[in-house]
Amino acid sequence: MFRKILIANRGEIAVRIIRACREMGIQTVAVYSEVDEQALHTQLADESICIGKAQAQDSYLNMERILSATIASGAEAIHPGFGFLSENSKFAALCEKCNIKFIGPSSDIIEKMGNKSEARNTMIAAGIPVVEGTKEPVYDAQEGRKYADNIGYPVMIKAALGGGGKGMRVVYESEEFETLFAQAQRETVKAFGDDAMYIEKYVEHPRHIEFQILADDYGNVIHLGERDCSVQRRHQKMIEESPSVALDEATRKAMGETAIRAAKAVGYTNAGTIEFLLDKKNQFYFIEINTRIQVEHGVTELVTGVDLIKEQLRIAAGEELHFKQEDIQLRGHAIQVRINAENPAKNFAPCPGKITDLHIPGGNGVRVDTAVYTGYEIPPFYDSMILKVMAYDADRSSAINKLRSVLGEVVIEGVTTNLDFQYDLLNDKTFRSGEIDTDFIANYVEGRRCD
Repeated sequence: MFRKILIANRGEIAVRIIRACREMGIQTVAVYSEVDEQALHTQLADESICIGKAQAQDSYLNMERILSATIASGAEAIHPGFGFLSENSKFAALCEKCNIKFIGPSSDIIEKMGNKSEARNTMIAAGIPVVEGTKEPVYDAQEGRKYADNIGYPVMIKAALGGGGKGMRVVYESEEFETLFAQAQRETVKAFGDDAMYIEKYVEHPRHIEFQILADDYGNVIHLGERDCSVQRRHQKMIEESPSVALDEATRKAMGETAIRAAKAVGYTNAGTIEFLLDKKNQFYFIEINTRIQVEHGVTELVTGVDLIKEQLRIAAGEELHFKQEDIQLRGHAIQVRINAENPAKNFAPCPGKITDLHIPGGNGVRVDTAVYTGYEIPPFYDSMILKVMAYDADRSSAINKLRSVLGEVVIEGVTTNLDFQYDLLNDKTFRSGEIDTDFIANYVEGRRCD
């Protein structure tokens, strides 16, 4: 096992990794930008190293400085968390070149799967069902428009390298394609430092179902069930739960087996997520593999009892998976909401600022992942998520009731958040019925405007 690792990230995921390492007796090194000097992850790690100014390009996306910090600290491995460099094949390759273990799949797999076009082609060759789309990356808006005109609208424009809802636009008419393509491409460059895009046919009113996988270096691959991530705003997930009420046992079994086949088709290792769209006819389509830990990994941990961060570390250290598929059982129901420093009344505009008072409740079956505290200044330079609040109970209705109760106790003063918005979602009769799809938030917001 590793003696010391560096966490190339910030916020709650950095804190989550540090705590897992503490439990395993692994020393940690935090990196931080100048604005994050007082961040919680810098205080919890055994060592902290400043790597640049506030802008992500000067710090958390600066590969050279992160690698220099790793070498200087004597860390043997880097955990990239999610976002930033977590799906950057160039960074993973540099780690390999410097003899630093990248805690995730190899650079070759990240490059193959991180490029959405190549991932699709690989899945097609393996017999995995996919949505129709471009076979090669698209860089030019006019070229993309020709392809979209050919397959018909609506289409989805996506960042070829990236995720988390960044660099994505749905286009319904040819006349708006080039404008939306340019917007998505600019967002992609800013978030991922890459301008490659791809285009696929947009499946209307689907559910977003993803399967968590673990794979070691010895050919063992398992899945840990599904997460339903259909409640999204502009392709950014807001509520995630496991298991999905949309899946019967036959569909769950078929999707799980497909997820494992997809992972084996590319020789995948470490933790990953196979994402699918599920249409109204219960047909599912591969959309991408996220080659990293997910924001919503906690709900899987609650229903399986498996610590995914610790498993990542064990696999990266060369250990074999110590459980088989039949050992994985989904018990009960877990649900998570993301609390962001944003104003729903102003089109969810980010609301950075100082948290003047904070109360986070606990209780049986309650989990809150966060890196904020009273007096913490939320910077305007990064993602606005400040809390992940999870609840676990025997069934979906009980878990929703528990989470609603928890949110009713949360106190966040000094900044505007989406706390009340999320609370209202949990009370919505359509959500509680489980009859939701990826358009649920848009329809919900529009319905509130009409009330």
